[in-house]
Amino acid sequence: MCRPVDNSVPLATLRLLIALCAVLVVSGCATFAPNPPEDQSNICEIFREQPSWYDYARESEEKWGTPIATQMSFIQQESSFRSHVRPDRKYYLGFIPGPRPSSARGYAQAQDPVWGEYRDQAGSLMARRTHMKHATDFIGWYNHRSQQQAGISLSNPEHLYYAYHEGAGGYQRGSYRSKSHVLRAASQVAARSNRYQAQLNACEAEFQCRKFYQVWPFCRS
Repeated sequence: MCRPVDNSVPLATLRLLIALCAVLVVSGCATFAPNPPEDQSNICEIFREQPSWYDYARESEEKWGTPIATQMSFIQQESSFRSHVRPDRKYYLGFIPGPRPSSARGYAQAQDPVWGEYRDQAGSLMARRTHMKHATDFIGWYNHRSQQQAGISLSNPEHLYYAYHEGAGGYQRGSYRSKSHVLRAASQVAARSNRYQAQLNACEAEFQCRKFYQVWPFCRS
C-alpha cells in the first residue's frame, strides 16, 4: 500500500530546504568554470583548451568589430582568464576585512555601473561577467562605444585599452598620460595583441571548421 503524504513538515523548514538547495546549485555551477589556460602566451593553445572561446570571440568580432586577438589580450590583462576574480580586499590590522577597491569582477573586470549600461543597451538580464561569451561581447561593445565617442580605431589596442581603463571622457582628457601603470598595461596589451594575431593567423583554420556541421568550403572564413 502507498503511505499517505506527510503534510506535517513546517513551512519554515521547507523554505530552509529550498534555500539550501539553491545555494548548492549555485555552488555547483561555480565549480564548472574552466580553469585558466596553462599557456597564456599562445592564443592557439588557449583556444585548443577552450575551443568555445574562439566561437564567442568570433561572434563578438562580427558584431562589434574588435579583433579576436585584441579581445583575448584584454581579458588576459584584466583577469588572466580567471572567471570569478575580483580585486583584493583591503585588510585592517592585517586581518579585519575591509571593502574592495572597486566592483570589478569576472573575465573582463567590468564594474557594476558600466556592466549595467551594457546589459541595458546590448546584453540581457541573464548576462554574467563570469561567462566568456558575455565577457567578449562586453569588450566588443565597450570598444565600439570608444570608437564612436572618442574616435579610436578598433585596430589600435593600446589606445582602446586607455579608454577601457579611463573611459572615453578620461581618454579625451588624456588622464592616462600621468598613470604609469596604465601606460605599462596598455603597452603590454598592444604587444600581446600583435603576438596573438600572428599566432592566430597560423592556426585559426582549425577552429573555423571543427564542428560536425561545418564542412569545407562552407566553414566560416
